[in-house]
Amino acid sequence: MVDSSHFHDASLLARRATYASVSVAGILILAKLFAWLWTDSLSLQATLVDSLLDAAASLLNLVAVRQAYRPPDKEHRFGHGKIEAVAALGQSLFISGSSAWLMLEASHRFLHPQRVESTGVGIIVMIFAILLTLLLITYQSYVIRKTRSPAILADSIHYRSDVLINGSVIIALMAGEWLNTTYLDPLFGLGISLYILWTAWNISKDSFHILIDRELPDESREKIFKIALGHPKILGCHDLKTRSSGRHSFIQLHIEMDGDLSLREAHMISEQVIEALEKEFPQSEVILHEDPKTEGKTL
Repeated sequence: MVDSSHFHDASLLARRATYASVSVAGILILAKLFAWLWTDSLSLQATLVDSLLDAAASLLNLVAVRQAYRPPDKEHRFGHGKIEAVAALGQSLFISGSSAWLMLEASHRFLHPQRVESTGVGIIVMIFAILLTLLLITYQSYVIRKTRSPAILADSIHYRSDVLINGSVIIALMAGEWLNTTYLDPLFGLGISLYILWTAWNISKDSFHILIDRELPDESREKIFKIALGHPKILGCHDLKTRSSGRHSFIQLHIEMDGDLSLREAHMISEQVIEALEKEFPQSEVILHEDPKTEGKTL
């Protein structure tokens, strides 16, 4: 059973995480825009575009999280959690578009090389961007542990990639100046675009699995069987079905008991199993079907 107080706390944390994400994206856009105009570096332009996409994705998250944390209603009995998966899927589309655009820009720079100027400014801005992003990721990690939000997780994944991207920009700027070459900057820009594309793929894959009601991982399913069979009155179980919807999990299971038990006894045993499963899987909804023990039933 979903606890309403926990639901409210999770909603508040998730909303705060979206506000922090949008704020950080806005600050980084201004800083990177200044650095790009100063240096005309393609790798800096690449990370600026990435931050613009981050801002768009974070705004999408902000709206999605507010909707996803609405309580279940008569038309949405299982809640609105999948809105977060839809938002994460939308983020992957934003990110894929930026990757394709950066690939085109990198190809143009390879054909028309251009020297990067005033690399010191770019390096300072990238160090600032890394430190600010690390602070955001730390807070997002805390929120993800508390809420299991797919939208915040997707947001965190591409901000983690930003740390690597910004680090690669620093390397490109330093190497370009020290080695006196014009090809490292577009080369790193191309590498960044490929990494962004890989990140988008991972986000879209995880979101798609939620939307098509993929089963929980095998280790979770095995744990469910172990907990159910751990009750001395449970003689067997079968037909386990699981799925997730945002931060919530749904578990359905047939449990087998002595057919001579009274309805009251069978109900009490089921409640005990449900309590044990919900303790192991917080924010889950468990539905059990009681069967009399018969031969031939397997897990």
